[in-house]
Amino acid sequence: MHRLRTCAARLRPLTASQAAQTVCQQRPITAASTGCNRTFQPIRCYSAPVASEPFLNGTSSNYVEEMYYAWLENPKSVHKSWDVFFRNANAGAPPGAAYQSPLGLSAAPGLVTPPLSSLVGAPPNVEKLVEDHLAVQSLIRAYQIRGHHVAQLDPLGIMDADLDSCVPTDIITSSDKLGFYGLDESDLDKVFRLPTTTFIGASETALPLKEIIRRLEMAYCQHIGVEFMFINDLEQCQWIRQKFETPGLMQFTLEEKRTLLARMVRSTRFEEFLQKKWSAEKRFGLEGCESLIPALKTIIDKSSENGVENVIMGMPHRGRLNVLANVIRKELEQIFCQFDSRLESADEGSGDVKYHLGMYHRRINRVTDRNITLSLVANPSHLEAVDPVVQGKTKAEQFYCGDTNGNRVMSILLHGDAAFAGQGIVYETFHLSDLPSYTTHGTVHVVVNNQIGFTTDPRMARSSPYPTDVARVVNAPIFHVNADDPEAVIYVCKVAAEWRATFHKDVVVDLVCYRRMGHNEMDEPMFTQPLMYKQIKKQKPVLQKYAEKLIADGTVSRQEYEEEIAKYDKICEEAHARSKDEKILHIKHWLDSPWPGFFTLDGQPKSMSCPTTGISEADLNQIGQVASSVPVEDFTIHGGLSRILKGRAEMVRHRTVDWALAEYMAFGSLLKEGIHVRLSGQDVERGTFSHRHHVLHDQNVDKRTCIPMNHLSPDQAPYTVCNSSLSEYGVLGFELGFAMASPNALILWEAQFGDFHNTAQCIIDQFICPGQAKWVRQNGIVLLLPHGMEGMGPEHSSARPERFLQMCNDDPDVMPNITEDFAVRQLYDCNWIVVNCASPGNYFHVLRRQILLPFRKPLIVFTPKSLLRHPEARSGFDEMLPGSHFQRLIPDDGPVSERPDAVKRLIFCTGKVYYELTKERKSRGLEDTVAIARMEQLSPFPFDQVKAEFERFPNADLVWCQEEHKNQGYYDYVKPRIRTTINKAKPVGYAGRDPAAAPATGNKNTHLMELRRFLDTAFDMDAFRDQQ
Repeated sequence: MHRLRTCAARLRPLTASQAAQTVCQQRPITAASTGCNRTFQPIRCYSAPVASEPFLNGTSSNYVEEMYYAWLENPKSVHKSWDVFFRNANAGAPPGAAYQSPLGLSAAPGLVTPPLSSLVGAPPNVEKLVEDHLAVQSLIRAYQIRGHHVAQLDPLGIMDADLDSCVPTDIITSSDKLGFYGLDESDLDKVFRLPTTTFIGASETALPLKEIIRRLEMAYCQHIGVEFMFINDLEQCQWIRQKFETPGLMQFTLEEKRTLLARMVRSTRFEEFLQKKWSAEKRFGLEGCESLIPALKTIIDKSSENGVENVIMGMPHRGRLNVLANVIRKELEQIFCQFDSRLESADEGSGDVKYHLGMYHRRINRVTDRNITLSLVANPSHLEAVDPVVQGKTKAEQFYCGDTNGNRVMSILLHGDAAFAGQGIVYETFHLSDLPSYTTHGTVHVVVNNQIGFTTDPRMARSSPYPTDVARVVNAPIFHVNADDPEAVIYVCKVAAEWRATFHKDVVVDLVCYRRMGHNEMDEPMFTQPLMYKQIKKQKPVLQKYAEKLIADGTVSRQEYEEEIAKYDKICEEAHARSKDEKILHIKHWLDSPWPGFFTLDGQPKSMSCPTTGISEADLNQIGQVASSVPVEDFTIHGGLSRILKGRAEMVRHRTVDWALAEYMAFGSLLKEGIHVRLSGQDVERGTFSHRHHVLHDQNVDKRTCIPMNHLSPDQAPYTVCNSSLSEYGVLGFELGFAMASPNALILWEAQFGDFHNTAQCIIDQFICPGQAKWVRQNGIVLLLPHGMEGMGPEHSSARPERFLQMCNDDPDVMPNITEDFAVRQLYDCNWIVVNCASPGNYFHVLRRQILLPFRKPLIVFTPKSLLRHPEARSGFDEMLPGSHFQRLIPDDGPVSERPDAVKRLIFCTGKVYYELTKERKSRGLEDTVAIARMEQLSPFPFDQVKAEFERFPNADLVWCQEEHKNQGYYDYVKPRIRTTINKAKPVGYAGRDPAAAPATGNKNTHLMELRRFLDTAFDMDAFRDQQ
């Protein structure tokens, strides 16, 4: 092969034209043509230099290689001209001399290397034939690759959907462009054989050049632009070619056209009705992209036909009410009453604006007559933030119904053009699409591309030609379509749904449209886009254009069209009349993830108590045994891991657990009870600090792994532990969505280090913290955030507990009523639970309590680093047996409990600093006079237990000790609450690091000095005397 390539490089024929010069020309801004057949009618005014491809070049190399291999096997299997060519090339003929015309061969059939001088002037008829066929192949390929650049995608005809200012030189938009391929007008009527990589011929294998170009234009340069040639899978490319190139595929029956018109009527008249009734209200209407509604309905219809039973959707605010009304089919009166400012809120929580709310609805799909469940996930204003949440919920629904290929559950994501290009979470979500523990087996993405972002021009909003270019990273085909051509939109959506059903991969539909109003209905767009909005004012609405087309071709009569409009207007008016009877706004009517059977019928917890979270000794021993063994035969583990497993076995023998084993006990016991456990995050399988080792790797067989936790018992629930991509925002959103789907699963996300959560702040601030208040939607997700000042520098030290505590919704100045069920009722009233456990046993209990509670709340756990191996950070089995439970505050039960009156100081603390305090207290001999209480649950605040400790030591002054800086950590949260608890009877002293901008020092020596300083303060009995 090397020899062939070498001679191919040497033997370019002397008759070949000069190499093509590709000239980029600025595109003039002209109105797009009307979509008629326009072979050689230039869309844009430009010309290109005439040039042709050489006979032997990169494009033809595959063809030449095939011929060469055939010739090597049997010289008679190829045409005589090729036989002579290869013989001459192998004999060392100079460039241009190896080729000989077949005319010369007939005179001297035995000649192998004829005189070179006679070859140079030989008639080039076969060469021309081969060159022309190769040129036609290149031409077809050019349309497949770049046809979308000249497609008529912008309904306004102002600019191109792509921002690339170069005109493809190799697309034949005028007859003089033929010269690029070494062809001219005289070749237009010549018939050329079609390659196997095109379907424009249908059943024909050869076509005249003029017809080839016409069919390519029809396929690639009308109202649909297909971007797919970057996909590196031949089968997938061929599938797409067949869908768009085969003549006559885009035909619609009379019934399909009438259905499409009816859907366009509903989409358009819904917005017009809202504008008429509430012209001064924000609703983020769909005007300018009304074809979105039939587009979504087509995707759902086609997917239902292919067996999909559950569709989970995420979308921004634009067109949301229309989607709720006409796709999900929310009752219209429920939507209209949202506009009534007199409506009172009946549910707990603060609610959200109407264009952020979600919805869940199970109904019959009228087209397929099958049941389908549709849910639209509630989301904040943060564009694209809902993307990973939808994917997580979709993955969970697939998991719970055993849908391993995504045949029954799918997701649809809607995007705006500016956000799709601008928001990094889009990229993070795409990169989850093919990961084993995160794939949803293909998502249909629909971009409402109104060619503007609020007031920002696309040229200022992205560097890529299209807003959809991010999708290319996962080889997702991208179908651009002019949204003012509803039939083209419907066809593209059918193909997108079929693609997803066939290949289970992502696909993007780019609806190129416009926005008739401003960003919202109150906004004036002419300030910033005067030319665009002058054109928009002249633009006929798409419904009117499509109706006129159907009336003109006799599909419907004008009377039928007007009756369809009147029918829907009547539906809206009647719903509006009913909406006036609504006096109370029920947010629960807008719930996107109901949990059937978990609550009472009116949505309340079935009890207000939590059973014991302890488990039997037999279970502890059995889980401990699995945790310290390899349950698979002939499996070689690493020597270092053998020592770890032996250490675990030793602990089980001594009836103790460390942090990793306590976690194992919690997970294992829940799995045995039928509760699915899913742990996700960066490096969670081994654990950042090499303590977990939930996935064992065979040292001798590549990729052979074992998860012992899945070998607990035959009827256990499955355990999923998965290393995530290096993403926080995307993965935390995904796990939040997974936790939404069912209350009967423990879903945990662990940050590699606690401070890494700040790149997922949007999910924490907009979904986890206020989710229940805004959307009446509970969620039991657990965040594990490694935290602690270990002298490792400002990064990786603090999980920023102050931020989580600042967002807790309890009142620091009000002492609550202490009732019998106070501990559980407090949990029910809070927006999330924040704990920092210093005891492995307590960590075990808090994880189990998360599932055994009769309701769900997010749980934030500040987890340890050095404590993972601290010899004192151990718990006995006795602390985990039936009857035991999570301790919100662990009182000091040492020597101080014998003579509480003699105690001079009561130190409250949380987390790792407890062990530093006890060590210091022992070295100073203050074990009788200083009590140390561990506050394991920070929020909801344990008012009752703090009060009991305060009353237990009446002569003690109070100190809060923390290792964090004063303006960070817990001090600002706990101080006012302790003061409220004790009715401000005593001040609360502070022992900890001074205020600082960074979470920790980068200098080890400074770290130790700071530690020494605050320990001195904590045990200096005179330190707070002036505060008394």
